[in-house]
Amino acid sequence: MSGRLIVLEGTDGSGKSTQMELLVQALEQRGTAFRRLRFPRYGNPSCALVEQYLAGAYGAHPDDVNAYAAATFFAVDRYASYQEDWKADYQAGGLLIADRYTTSNAVHQTPKLPPEEREHYLDWLYDLEFDKMGLPRPDLVLYLDMPTEAAAAMRAHREQITGTHADIHERDEDYLRQCRQVGLWTAQRMGWQVVCCAQGGAVRSAASIHAEILNYVLPLR
Repeated sequence: MSGRLIVLEGTDGSGKSTQMELLVQALEQRGTAFRRLRFPRYGNPSCALVEQYLAGAYGAHPDDVNAYAAATFFAVDRYASYQEDWKADYQAGGLLIADRYTTSNAVHQTPKLPPEEREHYLDWLYDLEFDKMGLPRPDLVLYLDMPTEAAAAMRAHREQITGTHADIHERDEDYLRQCRQVGLWTAQRMGWQVVCCAQGGAVRSAASIHAEILNYVLPLR
């Protein structure tokens, strides 16, 4: 018996953390049993290469580490998480809600490649994580599509409040713009549900985005 895996995905600053909190609250209020996952798992040994990469230890620009090498850093962290933490729950039929997953490698690493190589890369990525490593395939991926400029403003506000600093992905707005474009292309190719977080040039309210997300999630409880 396998569980159900739901993923919230999007570029940095798209509001995933806010929507995850709202979704968790909604499921708890309904008495739904679930496990919450978040990737990368900062502070865990399996995440060391991810943290060094994002801090700029291998280069100050995302392109300094090729898509295949960077994807492997993140994949190893997910594999360790599955084996150490949530495999039993998933195999027992549990509900897992993930903030990022293999889908993040698709969104954030694919833009490093020329367009003619991207289909091959996605095939390689999904084969690596799902077929070779044996990680579960998501039952539902919700891609939060936020305009890059709005996402940058939200991210800057978060950093000001939390005292955190941007990593090499977050401080490269042109790169994030490419990630958004590739994310929409990947969503169409892989059958993800796109949640448009802005309409008519204005960012939608968190409540309205949450209501749309619930419409997708509740039938899978």
